[in-house]
Amino acid sequence: QVQLVESGGGLVQTGGSLRPSCAASGSFFSINTMGWYRQAPGKQRELVALITRGGTTNYADSVRGRFTISRDNAKNTVYLQMNSLKPEDTAVYYCNARVVTSQRIYDAWGQGTQVTVSS
Repeated sequence: QVQLVESGGGLVQTGGSLRPSCAASGSFFSINTMGWYRQAPGKQRELVALITRGGTTNYADSVRGRFTISRDNAKNTVYLQMNSLKPEDTAVYYCNARVVTSQRIYDAWGQGTQVTVSS
């Protein structure tokens, strides 16, 4: 089983920056696409950004140009550089990874890290 451990959330003022990270550990053959999702109170979980193992990225329109997703395949870690933060970015941010083992392919989720942007 794979564990995803997130860190790097926190409280920041409008216009500030944060860089959460998510590290995968456990037993697997490889980690394919990794991504970040977020869920604000009373709202559904939504995609923030995705990155393939080869480095192709995709962003939600609401964060494009402000957020940058990256990964270190050797460390099985994904990062989310968040700049020019807005109060509407406040949410719990969840890491996601498409895990490949010898027996199956499945999605793993982190426990979430809180990001709060004060106005």
